[in-house]
Amino acid sequence: MAKHVGGDALDGVLHALSDPTRRQVVERLAQGPATTSELARPFDMALPSFTQHLHVLERAGLVTSEKRGRVRTYRLAPQSLERLDAWLAAQRARWTRRLDQLDSVLYDLKEQQR
Repeated sequence: MAKHVGGDALDGVLHALSDPTRRQVVERLAQGPATTSELARPFDMALPSFTQHLHVLERAGLVTSEKRGRVRTYRLAPQSLERLDAWLAAQRARWTRRLDQLDSVLYDLKEQQR
């Protein structure tokens, strides 16, 4: 299978978003920055397990973090989501064209049967 342009970055984003915990973190960060403990609070898991989710999001480029003293604050990095949105828009456009073509063919067949 051929690789598409930007595939590695997109693969990382899709992998990161495949987990419901990480999607919830992204949704929370859409409201504004948060510390590790603020992000972890709603989840019933050990902090080391939760921070692995944050590392996956950071490696995918979905979030950035800054450490001040002992506190790490995370922020959403929307550029990765914009790349995903562009890819999804291209897929949507491709399938819309294909379905429009199919609709035309089916319409022509129906007209021929009349």
